[in-house]
Amino acid sequence: MAPADGAAGSLGLVLRSPSAADGGLLAVFLGLHPGEDGERTAYLGVVEAPTDGDRDAGWQTLRAAGALLPDLDASLAATLLALANWHRSHDRCSRCGAPSEPASAGWVRRCTRDGSQHFPRTDPSVIMSVIDDDGRLLLGRGATWPANQFSVLAGFVEPGESLEAAVAREVLEESGVVVTEVSYLGSQPWPFPSSLMLGFTARAVTTELTHDPTEMAEVRWVTRAEYAALLRSGAIRVPGSISIARRIIERWLGADLEVAAGHAVIEGWRPTT
Repeated sequence: MAPADGAAGSLGLVLRSPSAADGGLLAVFLGLHPGEDGERTAYLGVVEAPTDGDRDAGWQTLRAAGALLPDLDASLAATLLALANWHRSHDRCSRCGAPSEPASAGWVRRCTRDGSQHFPRTDPSVIMSVIDDDGRLLLGRGATWPANQFSVLAGFVEPGESLEAAVAREVLEESGVVVTEVSYLGSQPWPFPSSLMLGFTARAVTTELTHDPTEMAEVRWVTRAEYAALLRSGAIRVPGSISIARRIIERWLGADLEVAAGHAVIEGWRPTT
């Protein structure tokens, strides 16, 4: 959670100068950014335990506020969230198990016993639109998702694997579909807790579906007309507005989801990938 202020569409982080009370907290340097006057401003993020009153005091989650924040504010919040998650889960040295402590302005943890340095990790994940020769999109519903929650397929990149190979493997494992012509679309930091989502599109060579029930509750093909009809009826939830999955679907659909639905769509959730 982070303090945010302003009306919808003009939301911004609440920024303040450092205070003496910050001395005992984890502080992370978030970079120097030029202002309108050309002068560069140093930004620091301070991590403190959330309280029950934070939401009432204007604190919001990145999932809820990310799409409404300006680019700089969203970048600051995403960077701090990713680093805070890493610090919280890596308080011990992975070599000897001794306590580690923050160093280098929050971008390193140093072992208190052997002095080894440990750096923040980012887990690459591929997320892809799979389109057949008839222009249909492959959608999947995760094993733990609600009945009307569908999105494009996604998964982690495994050691020794190229991004293109990860796309082909994940699609085959989750749906039984063979793909080719894997093309890069774009990327998005996804600090829930530490992923980098890498967007792709691929052409389906086969269309018969045989999903893996341990990962997927179901997979299905949809045409653009069918998907738009599902949106208009409210029968399908769409990925959250901060998710690259939504941009990938809109690219295939050729329209903003709100426009295609003719009303505000029902947003779903994304798993921690």
